Amino acid sequence: MAWTIEYAQSSKKPMERLDPMVRRRIRQFLSERVATLDDPRQIGGPLEGAHFAGFWRYRVGDCRILVDIQDGKLIVLVVGIGHRGEVYRQR
Repeated sequence: MAWTIEYAQSSKKPMERLDPMVRRRIRQFLSERVATLDDPRQIGGPLEGAHFAGFWRYRVGDCRILVDIQDGKLIVLVVGIGHRGEVYRQR
């Protein structure tokens, strides 16, 4: 089953600020590892707390990718990207 990776408006600007090598690594991770899975929850982790309910995270080096997994549409919506110390404060 192939999942579609989409980027929310809230993730586009932080993605542009990343180093080009890190950006490429994140895109490659999402397209090659996450999109090809039967269930994208296999390699991610759920976020805790009322503010983050329903979101999942992926770790790529020091960066974290926050996503909303939409099972009905087979979409992994990227809602946040950033350094591990900062990304959780943005939401």
